[in-house]
Amino acid sequence: HFRRGGPSGRPAEPQTHAELPGRLTPTRSASLPTEVSASSPSSTPATESRGLGFFNGLGGFSPDGREYVISTETGRRTPAPWVNVIANPWFGTVVSESGNAYTWCENANTYRLTPWSNDPVGDVSGECLYVRDDDTGRYWSPTPLPATGRGPYITRHGFGYSVFEHSEDELRTELRTFVAIDAPIKFFKLRVRNLSNRPRRVSLTVACDVVLGNSRPVNAPYIVTEIEPTTGALLARNAYSSELPGRVAFLDSSEHYTVTGDRTEVLGRNGTNAAPACLERKRLSGRVGAGFDPCLALQVPIELAPGQERDVVVTFGSGRDQADARTLLHRFRGVNAARTAFSAVEEHWGRALGGLSVQTPDPALDVLANGWLLYQVLAARMWGRSGFYQSGGAYGFRDQLQDAMALVHSEPALLREQILRSAARQFREGDVQHWWHPPAGRGVRTRISDDYLWLPYAVCRYVGTMGDTGVLGERVAFLDGRLVNAEEDGYYDLPARSEETATLYEHCVRAIKHGLRVGPHGLPLMGSGDWNDGMNLVGDRGIGESVWLAFFLHDVLTRFVDVARMRDDQAFADECVTAAKSLRENIDRHGWDGAWYRRAYFDDGRPLGSATNDECQIDSLPQSWSVLTGLASPERAQMALDSLYRRLVRRKLRVVQLFDPPFDRSDLKPGYVKGYVPGVRENGGQYTHASVWAAMAFAAHGDGDRAWELFGILNPIRHGDSAEAIASYRVEPYVVAADVYTNPRHAGRGGWTWYTGAAGWMYRLIVESLLGLRREVDRLVITPILPDGWKEVRLRYRYYQSTYVIVVRDTGGPGPRTQRRVTCDGVIQNGDAIQLTNDGREHAVEIEVGGAAARTGAA
Repeated sequence: HFRRGGPSGRPAEPQTHAELPGRLTPTRSASLPTEVSASSPSSTPATESRGLGFFNGLGGFSPDGREYVISTETGRRTPAPWVNVIANPWFGTVVSESGNAYTWCENANTYRLTPWSNDPVGDVSGECLYVRDDDTGRYWSPTPLPATGRGPYITRHGFGYSVFEHSEDELRTELRTFVAIDAPIKFFKLRVRNLSNRPRRVSLTVACDVVLGNSRPVNAPYIVTEIEPTTGALLARNAYSSELPGRVAFLDSSEHYTVTGDRTEVLGRNGTNAAPACLERKRLSGRVGAGFDPCLALQVPIELAPGQERDVVVTFGSGRDQADARTLLHRFRGVNAARTAFSAVEEHWGRALGGLSVQTPDPALDVLANGWLLYQVLAARMWGRSGFYQSGGAYGFRDQLQDAMALVHSEPALLREQILRSAARQFREGDVQHWWHPPAGRGVRTRISDDYLWLPYAVCRYVGTMGDTGVLGERVAFLDGRLVNAEEDGYYDLPARSEETATLYEHCVRAIKHGLRVGPHGLPLMGSGDWNDGMNLVGDRGIGESVWLAFFLHDVLTRFVDVARMRDDQAFADECVTAAKSLRENIDRHGWDGAWYRRAYFDDGRPLGSATNDECQIDSLPQSWSVLTGLASPERAQMALDSLYRRLVRRKLRVVQLFDPPFDRSDLKPGYVKGYVPGVRENGGQYTHASVWAAMAFAAHGDGDRAWELFGILNPIRHGDSAEAIASYRVEPYVVAADVYTNPRHAGRGGWTWYTGAAGWMYRLIVESLLGLRREVDRLVITPILPDGWKEVRLRYRYYQSTYVIVVRDTGGPGPRTQRRVTCDGVIQNGDAIQLTNDGREHAVEIEVGGAAARTGAA
């Protein structure tokens, strides 16, 4: 299916445990309440919760909010894998609190270095580490899996790294795993300390099942391993890889080691990851070549005096070819190189996440806004394009454009880059690839009707925020490919690069003109899905129309008028004005249902999202966008939002539904959305992406109470801040989940996490809708909506080399909170904005807000 939540790529070849013999399948107990109760104060070490924010019995935030700290042991596990996505633009890894992981290069779907599994019960892994006491023969993993030790483990997920701490048999280990910020290489940095009063002989073993493609069963017969002669590193190549045949994977260590490329030697016959046969022997054989069940494995012997501590570094990565792999091996070899690489990781994330920091009376808001939301956007959505539950690897045309729009305050260059990258995936006719796989560009061409409109929408935001009109003149080539036939939703192919090029502005014009096709009610055609790809049958015959798309298209048209005038294209500006006027009239005439806006019209003319429907009577999207676009009259806007609040906000369950009732037994045939269990994902569950839009709509309408209430409902931290809450929610409470179920059998359970466009929109909800910060080139407008009881909010905003320290104070008074006075460096400003200056200085801004009686004489 062509899902909106993120490009899923080609259907993956089956990956079952039966296809991966010898793999341990550790299970998570189904008796979740028992697991969670095991972390009550009577059974939880006191040190586990000390200083952790929003502790739920298993984990909580470090005091600075930059790490999520998890404590587990045998019989006390997280209810689902709680992972970290660690990536740079070309390479990444997903690692769970148990230490299980998979790694990719270039594309998380088509070129995996180790196997991906999204089994939330088994949490299997193709990357295993072991520590062995060579004198006694005892061994365990420095991570909770696969060979679980006797004592507790501490896992710390941070920005760009994860750390695992454990003590066993008077040996203390700290494993830090991270990815270089500028190279396709992953580090395992193990620190071992001898806590005993006797010398110790210890060995570290690292074993990686290699894939070098999409699926291990398909690629394993063609993988050849060898030893690199200048470093002794272990290499693996797959000359038959369909995407990257020249790539060479490598495994190396800072210390002397032995190796094997034979997975059977590691596991033994019918062996498991929990009890590998290789740990019964003193060293690995050095066996490499073709014809083996391939792996990359090395074993490092370590000698420790009493009280001694040593660091061992293992590097795992991929070069473009053998020469590039050799260069990477030499560049990143040794403990000092690893320390330097980690310092660069810390520096990068400090800068990337530090464009804006906030301090409010709500620490749960601060934790999200000051790092975790943007980290989720950058690591999982923009770079990795992967998570535990989805290993897509592809760019989605609408997906990453929306993600990048959240970066204007921190990494605006990435929005510019994504705009141009997306423009290059547009066909000459104006439509686009719904998603595509780098580096080759294979993807799907569809009849989905909103994709291409996100290009001019993102351009309007970028130009309006940054003032970079030069981007409009950038020339970009089109794609060439056959049109989608009337009887098909889309097709998968590798399109040709057209010789025809056009400016980015012309790409946007072509996209808008392609979107002006309307149906019998004068509303845009639904095609094979609009924003909700699951409604792929509503307009499948080319007649059905989308009411939500009418609102969105109107917004694009009105925003683009200014851009057209910047290019002195008054004719197209007038065309946009005329088309917007017609849309508005048709929305008023055919979109309103009596108490809310309809969702769409089927090909046969029946309405969807109407009180006349048995299912999907009301959908949140048109209600939200009728307000966000300013199209609804005040009376209709109020009625639409009241209906949304009454019908879709489930306060007791703490969810905001996409629509209600879910599709189940009616004769409506909207598409594959009906294939989901009622109350799960798009089928009447909370689809967080749309729920954030609902909160933004309440804020835009001036209803601050409900806007803040919905944010509190949507905040993932609040779904996992107690043992009771996490028993229902189950998934990671430190990142946004794409969906939350309303089905009675799974009520309150989180769906897939990390890889969701809701993260970027939630950041914008906090920063722009609630805290009221908006940049207009070199002006900063701040019009916050403060909840009752908030007296002060502090923000720190970076403008190139300058810093603006902003204090917002509520001066009291009855009625709605409105802005009363703005001062910058002691000078009262005219209006609601401050002028931004790149002078390298720190500037002090004070903003007073209050009710009617709070007006000051100096205002």
